[in-house]
Amino acid sequence: MNHNTLLIRTDASAQIGTGHAMRCLALAQAWQEMDGKAVVAVGMDIGAVEDRLLSEGMEVLHLQTKSGSLDDATRTAALARARGARWIVADSYCFDTNYQRAVKKQDIALLYVDDAGYAGEFVADIILNQNISAREGFYAKRPAGARVLLGPRYALLRREFSKWRGWQRTIATPPRNILVTLGGSDPDNVTLTIVRALRQLGQPDLNVRVVIGAANPHGDSLRREMMHLLGCCELVVNTKEMPQLMAWADVAVAAAGSTCWELALMGLPILVTILADNQRGIAEGLATHGTAVNLGWYNALNEAAVARALGDLLLDEERRREMCRRGQELVDGFGASRVAKILLEGK
Repeated sequence: MNHNTLLIRTDASAQIGTGHAMRCLALAQAWQEMDGKAVVAVGMDIGAVEDRLLSEGMEVLHLQTKSGSLDDATRTAALARARGARWIVADSYCFDTNYQRAVKKQDIALLYVDDAGYAGEFVADIILNQNISAREGFYAKRPAGARVLLGPRYALLRREFSKWRGWQRTIATPPRNILVTLGGSDPDNVTLTIVRALRQLGQPDLNVRVVIGAANPHGDSLRREMMHLLGCCELVVNTKEMPQLMAWADVAVAAAGSTCWELALMGLPILVTILADNQRGIAEGLATHGTAVNLGWYNALNEAAVARALGDLLLDEERRREMCRRGQELVDGFGASRVAKILLEGK
């Protein structure tokens, strides 16, 4: 076995988003920093995410099979053996119990990245759930000796956030800068609802930056709507400067997904909306922790209610200060290196 090679099996698309692949990118970067090589296997066209992986010096291989199938598992295991990889990292909604079992039959160590225990029974050697809602009870059905890594202590943040560890935010008075980021694809165009809510806010002195991924098909409609905002606004597409944008902002409106851990590290007060069932626990957990305002499900968003919630947060300096503190207590930015070290040690 070549302990320097890590095989990652993940996917990205407009339907499932880019979060799986981007957190795998973070783990692969941490692996590279320990002089390892990362090989990423995908089962579909992952668009601009592939360009990002390649730009980071990672090899991307297309399996040409149905994602999550037994054939997928067999090909992934064979690829790991061919490359001499000791570990496979699997991160996508479709990698169920049978998939894990098929990989483990090939006597290869498996790290399974999960969000809410949907598989029911787990066969992996290590199960990673980086979410605030993670519970060991999700993984009661797992092999004896299997390890679980739970919570934002293990949040997988990309290397561009490394230099922002321990950064101290200045709480602006009054706050003027608002960041909107609803994921890499946003197929339901929830971003448009948020922009319309900002329009209802009616504050001409706000600066708004709306971030979308290359897979987002709604750029034109967003640009048209943003023309009606009273303040200064900008649409940012497929940026590599998320830490700088988060440092610039005073408040963010975001999906309750992996981006929340980046926002927490940056001490940015957040209003979150739930785009998928696996995000519900994150939104509720962050609200309970005092790190975010939970706006609820995206398909029930009321523009006037969103405007009120945002307006209230902008006016409440003490609450924003507390949200900043609690977020940075929750995420320290070392999660990816912690996980990579565990893999390297084989524990």
